[in-house]
Amino acid sequence: MVASMGHGDQLVIGDAGLPVPQGVPCIDLAVTFGTPTLQTVLDTVLAELCVERVTLAVQTEHANAALWQSVRQYADTENWAVDVCSHDEFKHRTRNACAVVRTGDNMPYTNIILHSGVPF
Repeated sequence: MVASMGHGDQLVIGDAGLPVPQGVPCIDLAVTFGTPTLQTVLDTVLAELCVERVTLAVQTEHANAALWQSVRQYADTENWAVDVCSHDEFKHRTRNACAVVRTGDNMPYTNIILHSGVPF
């Protein structure tokens, strides 16, 4: 999936509870409750995908402060823009994704939209 993404395409990485919109492919990596974590999957995807922007739900800051800080560090290092919206708006935006990667993460609001960039 990552190899076929073009500039501006969106990939969602979500927790075990994030609904997948009808018609959007789901890549289900959930092995068991809690495994793999979103952070593990995110780190792996970022090794392969050029990202220019990310979207997080505002609730993530309090529900998963570690992920929030990790994304902020990536954003500072990689010069990403960070969009923040309500969780309801986040779910609405997932309808435009190339795919939703479902993790086993069991922390509420642990979801991210990656917006593909170009490596040049």
